[in-house]
Amino acid sequence: MDTLNITGNIWGLAALAAAAMLVGFSKTAVSGANTISLAVFAAVLPARESTGVLLPVLIAGDLLAVRTYRRHAHWPTLWRLFPAVAVGVVIGTGFLFWADDAVVRTSIGAILLFMAGVTLWRRRSAEKARTAVSPDPDGAGEAGEGDDGAPAGPARRGRAMARSYGVLGGFTTMVANAGGPVMSLYLISAGFRKLGFLGTSAWFFLIVNTAKVPFSVGLGLIDAKSLLLDAALLVFVIPGAFIGRACVHRINQRLFERLVLGATVLGGAQLLLS
Repeated sequence: MDTLNITGNIWGLAALAAAAMLVGFSKTAVSGANTISLAVFAAVLPARESTGVLLPVLIAGDLLAVRTYRRHAHWPTLWRLFPAVAVGVVIGTGFLFWADDAVVRTSIGAILLFMAGVTLWRRRSAEKARTAVSPDPDGAGEAGEGDDGAPAGPARRGRAMARSYGVLGGFTTMVANAGGPVMSLYLISAGFRKLGFLGTSAWFFLIVNTAKVPFSVGLGLIDAKSLLLDAALLVFVIPGAFIGRACVHRINQRLFERLVLGATVLGGAQLLLS
């Protein structure tokens, strides 16, 4: 892998460092915001190899998120998702085995644009639901203050819904590390509030991303050179995670999601047109 060619490009390294910091922030504050990081990594590095470089960075963020929100996970939801996610990961692995860099680059761009559309639809749906049940405009009420972070009221969903989201999430996370918006959509539609949402997604991505490592190594996406670059980037994940933890209760969710959506659309369009 020729990823270390960017070591002579100070702007490329700075962009990757900022993207790594955003990973830490997104894991402890706004899940799914790291779609921006995905676009940055795919723009600075060869698109196919960028998924392997980004994966250890994401796992570091997952570890910090689990350390922060581990008590708020809803394990029945996780066990319902995992079998379908495994199917999606296997499908995504087959796709990466077949696809060259140009196809992966186009696919990442298309996935980013699709996820931006999904996220926009999710936000509007969640906003309507919140208006119907709560006057809280930012949906910042905590899931399960004193409970296990389970979704509120009658919002639990059936296995068919879990399977469809699980397969799509497994495929998108394997091909482009872009499972965040899919998982966000599922958890929001299932009625999770902020702490339950963050705790469940933290455990979900730690387990799924760790399980992806052997597949990525087998595909040649993770090797000694990529891990050397990761070692330089991991130090930026930690301050991002602490900033996210400090800001999670103060974030204007609506404005931040608009910025994330705009950056995601721009990143996806850049990858499609380049």
